[in-house]
Amino acid sequence: MDAAGRRPRAAVIFNPTKQGVEALRAAIGAAEERQHFAPSLWIETTEDDPGKGMAREALDAGVDIVIAAGGDGTVRSVAGALRGTGVPLGLVPIGTGNLFARNLDIPVNDQADAVVLAFAGLDRAVDVIVADITRPDGSDETHVSLVMSGIGVDAAMISNTNADLKKRVGWLAYVDAGIRALPASKPYRVLRRVDTGRQHRSKVASILVANLGYLPGNIELIPDAEIDDGRLDVVVLQPRNAFGWLLIWRKVAWENRVLRKSALGRQFLDLTGGNKRTEILYLRGRSVELEIEGAAEEFEIDGDEFGLVVSARFRVDPAALIVRVPR
Repeated sequence: MDAAGRRPRAAVIFNPTKQGVEALRAAIGAAEERQHFAPSLWIETTEDDPGKGMAREALDAGVDIVIAAGGDGTVRSVAGALRGTGVPLGLVPIGTGNLFARNLDIPVNDQADAVVLAFAGLDRAVDVIVADITRPDGSDETHVSLVMSGIGVDAAMISNTNADLKKRVGWLAYVDAGIRALPASKPYRVLRRVDTGRQHRSKVASILVANLGYLPGNIELIPDAEIDDGRLDVVVLQPRNAFGWLLIWRKVAWENRVLRKSALGRQFLDLTGGNKRTEILYLRGRSVELEIEGAAEEFEIDGDEFGLVVSARFRVDPAALIVRVPR
């Protein structure tokens, strides 16, 4: 209780289409009793609003913590409303990718543990990516990203993911989509600028702007990415042919995941030039501007498709979101 004798209260924003809602209610009830919380405010998401409006409703109700129970779309939408408010976000993953939760070591296969963590975990301030995008018709939109956004073949892969297969096998459905998307992918030309640096023109397959570096399947795309360093990590994928894609895969699956973990491995990379590959380029800054030359390209945020864009500007909002994480 606070000084006025008021018990703290949580809001639970949940996707009613996901399985396990009854078990979630039971776990939340047990946590409320254990942590001396008042009964939670329960708010369902809708097809038109995956969480942002519900989070604002929860803030208006004066809750002490907002728990997002759903997939990455629900979490991202709720986070967009909580950004800059200081109200903590608790995560109960109920979805396929759960990229944000995985990167923060929040249990994705144990709902009860995730609930305990939401009520009793450690508050951590993390960065948020803000993306200002322009559509082919000239209209502008602003979105937030917690994990990574991409323009190019990664977005096309996500757009081609079979929804029914995704429900059955989860993130493995992206592998199927990738196998179908890569052969049909075509590089595009883009003007890019990091911070106030020089503008570069590149021919790329994809550009990713990230807050975190791990993907499902123990893929370590960006080994040095930190969620609270006040920086964006940019990955430029520019393979010239199929062999270039193999070199990128080797970089991500072998060099990043294995060799970089030891001093001997890092020395081997320095001696063999493994850190100087041109097929994959790593950049870092506080803002990134991308202007596509030619036809619009597919855009994705945190594993969800977001249509076509002709330009995008990404900026970091440092320590803008408070998240409950393991102690």
